[in-house]
Amino acid sequence: MHKIITLTLIACACLSRVDAKRKVIIDQDAFEGPGMQPMLMLLQSPDVEVLGITTVSGDGWQPEETARTLRMLELIDRTDIPVIGGATYPLVNSKALTELREQRYGKLGYKGAWTETWPTSDEMTRADYHGPDVIPPFEEGHPSIQPSPGTAAEFMIEQTLKYPGEVTIIAMGPMTNLALAQRLDYKFASRVKELSLMGGNFNRPLYTKHSSFALQSAYAPRMSFNYIWDPEAAHIVHTSPFPKITLVTGDSSEKIFGTQALLDQIASSGSKVAQYVDQIAKAGFPLWDEVQAAVWLHPDIVTASNTVWIGVDTMPGPNYGAILTWPEESTPGLGERPVEVIYSVDPDSMADLFVDLLSR
Repeated sequence: MHKIITLTLIACACLSRVDAKRKVIIDQDAFEGPGMQPMLMLLQSPDVEVLGITTVSGDGWQPEETARTLRMLELIDRTDIPVIGGATYPLVNSKALTELREQRYGKLGYKGAWTETWPTSDEMTRADYHGPDVIPPFEEGHPSIQPSPGTAAEFMIEQTLKYPGEVTIIAMGPMTNLALAQRLDYKFASRVKELSLMGGNFNRPLYTKHSSFALQSAYAPRMSFNYIWDPEAAHIVHTSPFPKITLVTGDSSEKIFGTQALLDQIASSGSKVAQYVDQIAKAGFPLWDEVQAAVWLHPDIVTASNTVWIGVDTMPGPNYGAILTWPEESTPGLGERPVEVIYSVDPDSMADLFVDLLSR
């Protein structure tokens, strides 16, 4: 009898582990259509529990990103997901400091929310420049719901205390919220199961045509936007005791785009998510953050990766914010962490996953 009960308990425990959803916090800087797509991939994954979405300035300003994310959740009937506003400005860096460095060392092709003008010859389009307190009209309308109280850093700390060792944070933008959480609670990083980051280009050739989004990383491949927006935050993150860090590089999404053909496949399903994507998507955008989401969801799509130790240059010169890499035996020993760097994925598997999740 005792043996039967024991076996039953073991079986129940195993089933519980199998059925348990993977817990994730999405930390994103999306202020326009394509930035919503990777979040939707995670929201649409049946084995994933999105604990919340935190926002951080980067590609756009945090208040606008927060409003856009709330409206997206309204339109797909997922208002159960809390949205928590995070950092509006970097820890140290600023628009004025960036412009001063440009005078001394040359223009940056892309400055995120600080980008005032966009090349008319570029195939990509961008919303008009505005300050951090402006929330412009959205084609899909403004949200009627409000963000959750508190800050992104406080939410991250709270959730990792509630689920120690169970929460993955997928940070798709600059790392300001993560750095603030670590400075508020020095044990925060050690409670995170895994940290997924996006940035860096290591193999992009100079002789191919690049959009303005990608131009600066082609000529200075270690100067990745998510790092140069807030170098001090990136330094804090890469010297904090996260048990596992994965960096999905821009190389991994090379020649992987949200083509019109893929978007048409999604739209044909007619689901609420597909209808939303059909409204906000822009054909031709590289699937940067979408690849990041896919790598975490299905690591088997990775075709090339390596473990390196990463640091960040915080000296106020031409390489401010540059990604520094070493093999283990060559690190300076200042707290650098091993990082699994993803260089490429299978493009067909990526396309299939993108269409499948956004068609549901």
